[in-house]
Amino acid sequence: MNQLEAFRSVKTFIFDVDGVLTNSEIVVTESGQLLRKMNTRDGMAMKRAVQKGYKLCIITGGRSQGVVKRLQGLGITDIYSGCDNKVEAFEELISIYEIDPATVLYMGDDINDYQAMRLVGFPTCPKNAAPEIIGIAQYISPYDGGRGCARDVIEKVLKLNGDWMDDPKDVEFEIETP
Repeated sequence: MNQLEAFRSVKTFIFDVDGVLTNSEIVVTESGQLLRKMNTRDGMAMKRAVQKGYKLCIITGGRSQGVVKRLQGLGITDIYSGCDNKVEAFEELISIYEIDPATVLYMGDDINDYQAMRLVGFPTCPKNAAPEIIGIAQYISPYDGGRGCARDVIEKVLKLNGDWMDDPKDVEFEIETP
């Protein structure tokens, strides 16, 4: 299967947070609060995918309630926060919704994503992912984590399936391939 066909077959997206939806930096305040910065264009793409009927899931080891609230505000309902075993979360998700793992795109960036990424049909990562993750990714986004990598993969899937614009005849576009 060529890469564009792999994008076309995606029905479910799974994203890690730190290093994928954020730039993997954490600001620690004097009170000990951990702050993250997220990309609004990633958020717009995630919201669009939910609106178009794609399943979106977040599996993160982080425990930030601010991150959870942000993602819920985008319409994402399946959020595994504080997750120590991403394989168990993945298996629960596919069992609950009877998802074919071959139709899942998982974007992770570090070794805690490794085992779950090996179970999906389309493992992907940001360009600044750990070498072990780059080694198993079928697609490496040209964007760093927190800098548009989630939008990159979502936009490709939605464009290939005619779901990006409400009236795609009004917009000319091409699928960028690095």
